[in-house]
Amino acid sequence: MSRLNQMKFRKVTHVIFDMDGVLLDTEDLYSKAFQNILSQYGKNFDWPLKLEIMGRIGRDIAKYIIDKLNLPITEDEWLEMSQKELEKIMPQCEVTPGAKKLVTHLHENNIPIAVATSSGADSFKIKSERHKEFFKIFSHIICGGTDPNVKNGKPAPDIFLHCASLFPNAPNPNSCLVFEDSPNGVTAAVKAGMHCVMIPDENVPEDLRKDADVIVKSLDETDLSLFGLPPFK
Repeated sequence: MSRLNQMKFRKVTHVIFDMDGVLLDTEDLYSKAFQNILSQYGKNFDWPLKLEIMGRIGRDIAKYIIDKLNLPITEDEWLEMSQKELEKIMPQCEVTPGAKKLVTHLHENNIPIAVATSSGADSFKIKSERHKEFFKIFSHIICGGTDPNVKNGKPAPDIFLHCASLFPNAPNPNSCLVFEDSPNGVTAAVKAGMHCVMIPDENVPEDLRKDADVIVKSLDETDLSLFGLPPFK
């Protein structure tokens, strides 16, 4: 684990998790699904493109890819095709290494936890179908892609601010800790005034990791005591 900022971290009381690439191992499946679509137009879903869209909501992704690659389709057509691809491959997604250990630990220590995903409600249902018991222990789940209260997707802070407001005691955002894998998500957390632990893909450049407070390779590597949370025993 590496610590980027040597400042003293605030004590946090609530924890918010991104889902894709943090709780569920879906990023490679997304790459496969999007490549299946782009192959029809002779295009590639390469890493620079993936990096730009990670963490964004579906319609923002559609607009970016269509504009970037000059695709002869509408946003709605992209969304329809991607939904069909995701329905085929996302049911096989697994929980990421260390996720159950960390989430269970926080839950057993009465730390309020929630999920703030850019996925829409239908997409969340597909991905979580085999992991219903796991997601039951979260206080609430925000699906930014379809939630009308999330006006702007990541890197805007809307989804995290809305998620924090739904905890029973509506904590101050600076009392929340976010776990994220994407640079867009980290930026959103920072803009929300929250601490952020990043679990980046190994291909994410160093300069796009700098805003995270802490970087780990796996969720269960996190030194929770840095944020005043009960440490692993």
